[in-house]
Amino acid sequence: MQHRLSRQHVVDMCRTMLARGYLKATEGNVSVRVPGHRLYAVTPSNYDYDRMRVEDICIVDFDGMHVPDGSGADLKPSIECGMHANIYRERPDVNAIVHTHQPYASALAFLRRPIPALTDEQVRFLGREVAIIDYAPSGTGFLARNVQKKVASGDNAFIIANHGVVAVGTDPDRAVFNMALLEKVSIAYLLALTTEAGKVHTIPTAIREIAFSKLRADEKRIAAQLTEAVEPLRVPADEALPSADVTAAEVAARTTSTTPGAAASAAGSGTADDEAGGAPGIESARLGYAISEYPDVDDVMRRLKALTAQPVRGLRHDAMLDVLNYFDTKCRASKEITERAKRRIPGGVQHNLAFNYPFPLAVDKADGAYLVDRDGNTYIDFLQAGGPTILGSNYGPVNERVAEVVRDSGPVTGLFHEYELKLAEIIHLFMPHVEMYRSLGSGTEAVMAAVRGARAFTGKKMVIKVGGAYHGWSDTMVYGLRVPGTYRMNAKGIPFGATARTREAFPHDLGQLKRKLIENRLRGGTAAVVVEPVGPESGTRPAPRDFNARVRELCDEFGALLIFDEVVTGFRLGLGGAAGYFGVTPDLTVLGKAVSGGYPMAGGVGGRADVMAVFGSGLDGRSGAHIQVGGTLSANPLSCAAGYFAIEEMARTNAPVIAGRAGDRLTRGLQRLIDSYGLPYVAYNQGSIVHLECSGVMLLDMRNPVKLLKENKARKRLMEQMGAAYTAHGIVTLAGSRMYTSMADTDEVIDDALARFDRVFALVEGV
Repeated sequence: MQHRLSRQHVVDMCRTMLARGYLKATEGNVSVRVPGHRLYAVTPSNYDYDRMRVEDICIVDFDGMHVPDGSGADLKPSIECGMHANIYRERPDVNAIVHTHQPYASALAFLRRPIPALTDEQVRFLGREVAIIDYAPSGTGFLARNVQKKVASGDNAFIIANHGVVAVGTDPDRAVFNMALLEKVSIAYLLALTTEAGKVHTIPTAIREIAFSKLRADEKRIAAQLTEAVEPLRVPADEALPSADVTAAEVAARTTSTTPGAAASAAGSGTADDEAGGAPGIESARLGYAISEYPDVDDVMRRLKALTAQPVRGLRHDAMLDVLNYFDTKCRASKEITERAKRRIPGGVQHNLAFNYPFPLAVDKADGAYLVDRDGNTYIDFLQAGGPTILGSNYGPVNERVAEVVRDSGPVTGLFHEYELKLAEIIHLFMPHVEMYRSLGSGTEAVMAAVRGARAFTGKKMVIKVGGAYHGWSDTMVYGLRVPGTYRMNAKGIPFGATARTREAFPHDLGQLKRKLIENRLRGGTAAVVVEPVGPESGTRPAPRDFNARVRELCDEFGALLIFDEVVTGFRLGLGGAAGYFGVTPDLTVLGKAVSGGYPMAGGVGGRADVMAVFGSGLDGRSGAHIQVGGTLSANPLSCAAGYFAIEEMARTNAPVIAGRAGDRLTRGLQRLIDSYGLPYVAYNQGSIVHLECSGVMLLDMRNPVKLLKENKARKRLMEQMGAAYTAHGIVTLAGSRMYTSMADTDEVIDDALARFDRVFALVEGV
C-alpha cells in the first residue's frame, strides 16, 4: 500500500477527534499532505469515522483528482476534496486539514460575525481573525475558490457560511489543536454576543441550546486546566550560569557546606580502620556531594502534573521530516549494520538503551564528552553508557592501569586476586555502612542477591518496592515496572509464583507503604523495602528530601531491612553515595554501573557485616547457612581493578562534584530556554542526573487508568521524536528525557549543548 504513513496519520486524527467530540458519523473530512509529492491522503465519502481503517483512506492529487492505488478498499474521496487541494496549493506550510460541522459555527455564520482577536493564544495559533467564508454550493469549485482566497491570509481557522469550519496546521497534531482552540474561542464569543449589553442577537433556539450545552460540558475541563496551570520558571537572560570549571577543592568546599547533615553523618558513621587507610566516611564528606541544591520536589511535581494536563507539544511536521532525513542521509552506515543485526540479534541490538527512534546508532569511538558513530558524526554524550562513566567515556588514566593488571593476570583466573579486596576496601572507605561487599555480575544480579539475602537473614518472605522503580529484570522485581500500579503488566514469561511475595507502594506515599507493611504482618512479615534513593527511574519522580529517613523509620518499626538501590547514585551523587548525601544508613546497598568505572561485570551488594554473613562462599559456605550466589566472572581482576582505579581517580579529581556542577549549568540553561520559548517542558536535576521532560509520559500511572490508556502512546511517541531531534542536532540522551553529565563536560561543552537544544526548541510547534 502506497503512502501508508500518511494514511495512518489521517486515521489517528479521526480517532483523536472522535474521542474529543469534534467528529460525528460522516460530518466533515480530514486530510494530510503526503511529503515529497503533490498528493494528500483524505477520508472517504460517507464513511463512519469510528470504523475508519488505513486502507480506507483515499489518495488525491493537487488537482482534486482521486488516485486509486489498488489497495482493495475502492472508496471514493469526499466531494470537498477540491477545497483541500486548493488549500495545499495555496499554503505550502499547511500539512494537515480538518473540516467539520459544528453548531457554534452555524450560529456565528447566521449572525455574520467573524471572531475578532480575543486572546493571545488565539492570535498565536489561529490568526488575528476567524473569518467567515462566503456561501457556495458544497463540493463546487466556487466553494474551493472562496476558501482559497481566505486561507491566503495566513490564518489557520475559518467559518464556512454554509458548511461548518476549517482548521489547518503544520502537522496533524497542530490541526487538531487548532480545531479545539477554535471551538473554545467560538463558544466564548458566542456567549459574549448573547449577553452583550443593549443588543439582542437572535440565534435559533436549537443551535443556541446545542452550543450552550457544549459550553457547560466544557466548563469543568477548562476550569481544571486553569487550576492546574503553573507560573513559568523565570530565568533572566543575563543570569550567569553555574560553572563546572572550578578547582576540585573549591567545588568540595561549596558543596559540602550545603549538606552539613549528610557530611556529619558520613564522617561520624564509621570507626578507625587502619587497613583501609583512615577513618571511613571522612574522605567522602570532605570531598562533598554532586547535589549543590536539592530540587523543590513539590514545585517539580506540580510542573510535571501541569505538563501531563496539556496536549503534547512536539516538533512541527516539516521539522520532524528534516530530523528523519538526517538519519536517512547522515546515518546510513548505522542503519545498514543494525538492519543486518536484526537477522542474528532479537530486535537488532543487545541493550535496551540502544533502542532509539527511528533506528539505533552504531558507535565506533567514545572520548570524554563525545561519541562518534560509524558515519563519522560526532555527538555530545549525555548518555554516558547509562550513567557509569562519571570520569567521562573511555578515560585514559584508568585504561592504562587496567591494561597493566590484565597483562599480568589476564581478565579472569577463577582464583582470588588482590583487587577483589582493594575494591571492597575502597568502597568501605567512602561508604562506611558497606562493612562487607560481595562482587557480582550486574545491578540486576546484585538486587536478586540482596532480596535473597534479606529473606534469609530475616526469615521473612515479603518484599516491597516503590511503584515505577526499575531494579533490574529478575523475576521478583519485574513488578510495577516504570508505571506505578501496573503490577505484572510487564511480567510476560514470569510465573505468578515468582512475584507472589512482591508488593509495590505508590511513589513517596508513606501512608500506603505503612499499610503494606501492616498487611504483610499477616503474611509472615516484610523482609525488605527496596528504594531508589532519589526516586523511581533515577528521580523521574523525585523523592522528597526526608523520604529515605522516613522509610528507615518504618523499616525499623516493622523489622524489615532497608535496601538502597544505588546502581545509578552510587559514586555519581558523591563518593559516599545517596546514603552519605541523605544521611541515612541502609542495611544493604546495591551497586552497579560506576563500581567498575564503565567496565563490564559491574555489580555487587554490600552492607552490615551480620547481614552480609549470609553471602559467605567457598569454605565459609559449607555449613549450609548461606544463600547461593556466584558467577564465574564475578569479581574478576579486570573489573575489580577497573573499579578500584576509577574510584581512586574520582577521589583524586573530585569528579562526582564537578559532574554535578555541569548538571547544574545544563539544567539552568535548559530552564532559561524553556522560559524564553514559552514551552510547558520541565527541567530539573539531582546533581549530574538531569531530567528534561517534554511529554511527561513517565508521570502517567494507574491512579488515572483512562488517561494512561488514552495518552501513553502519543506521549511516548513525542518523547521518542524529541530524542531523535536532539540526536539529529548532535546530542545523545537517554530516551530523550534524561541526561548524565560527567567530569568531561566543561562549560564549553555545556554551552555548545545548550546552543543545540536552542535550535531544537525553535522547531517546536507554536514557537
